[in-house]
Amino acid sequence: MKLFVTKLVRSKAGRVLLTGLISINYRLRHRRSGLTPQATSTRESDMSEIQGLFETMAGRFNSAAAAGLEAVFQYKLDEGDAYYVAISAGDCVLEKGEHDSPSVILMMDSQTFKEVLDGKTNGMQAFMSGRIRAEGDVMLATRLEALFPAG
Repeated sequence: MKLFVTKLVRSKAGRVLLTGLISINYRLRHRRSGLTPQATSTRESDMSEIQGLFETMAGRFNSAAAAGLEAVFQYKLDEGDAYYVAISAGDCVLEKGEHDSPSVILMMDSQTFKEVLDGKTNGMQAFMSGRIRAEGDVMLATRLEALFPAG
């Protein structure tokens, strides 16, 4: 199965197919679960928690794993603002907002982001199950585990 997925993800058509299927899976799961928007009163505390998660991730940056890498990882969490991590010349810069031309866009809920960051959930498994959706250079996302080791 892993070899099949690896071959599928390496082709452009395969990446498009996987992205579409995962997006459909995600929408169907959330429609069935009856998720509703969070109350406004908790939104500010959720946003500060999300900011803290991104700062934790940036603090774990492994510059050795970034040798020769020039990339922008755009994160869009369902419950919060967008953030991106720009990696260039062995440095990592975390910014709030959307980048003009990210290398890869990763979309998920904040719980999934937290679980991956804490090492409780494997990022590839979350992607394959539809908890993480990706657009752009999906193979680049496979380097995240080495770039930002779980704590």
